[in-house]
Amino acid sequence: MTQLQRTVLITGASSGIGKATARLLLRQGWKVIAAARTTESMSDLRESGAEVLPLDITDIDSRQLLVRQINQQFGALDALINNAGYGEVGPIETMSIQTAQNLFEVNVFGLIALTQMLLPEMRKRGKGRIVNLSSIAGRFVTPGAGWYGASKFALEALSDALRLELHQFGIKVVIIEPGLIATRFETVAGKSMAEAQRDPAWAPMMKKVEENWQKGFKRASPAHVVAETIQKALNAHSPKARYRCGHRAESAVIQRLLPTNLWDAILRIQMT
Repeated sequence: MTQLQRTVLITGASSGIGKATARLLLRQGWKVIAAARTTESMSDLRESGAEVLPLDITDIDSRQLLVRQINQQFGALDALINNAGYGEVGPIETMSIQTAQNLFEVNVFGLIALTQMLLPEMRKRGKGRIVNLSSIAGRFVTPGAGWYGASKFALEALSDALRLELHQFGIKVVIIEPGLIATRFETVAGKSMAEAQRDPAWAPMMKKVEENWQKGFKRASPAHVVAETIQKALNAHSPKARYRCGHRAESAVIQRLLPTNLWDAILRIQMT
């Protein structure tokens, strides 16, 4: 590793946005540490020069082991890309609290816990960059995605606080808000979608939600669109607090401009 080579940890790097970002940054000369629960699906990244390490972001022992390996081999990171996350769907009334807690364990608590462990070395160095993968769902929610949106709203709030707190230490915090991206998100959420449609009171709404998703994901942007946005945020001397990208990302702008009752009416027509 050359002295000038920058080092980045990417979580959730086994597929989708994480893998696309790892590939791009490897081509740009970064030393990439690619972490995910299943290392087998990252063999191509290893062959391209990435350091591939296992990580269950919800498990404290797994987090601690990863951080020890990073500190011993690389020292302070130049950048951390918190990409690991997933989605569940269903009405607030019927989604179990345990399911919601599991969602928060990955999307919020595990992500922040890992960040906490890596921050001391970054603070000592006096520079670094943290990129948190949120979503347009972190700016507004739609029917059937309340808990997922809540996890992203929480991440946005915590990222805002981190940005303010860490500025004094030379660490910049950036939020990425993708729209609809071709990462199989809708497939992964398919089980909870089917479960939500078993309740006769909510089946009509959730079927409309599914139809809207299917229509939207047909035009989903490829993962490399997000990877390129992340690269832009990493390379900017003074990065913006938020970057939006991908299909329907402009909805976050439109939502802020419209009166709430008008926005609600639009969503009710589409999804309820």
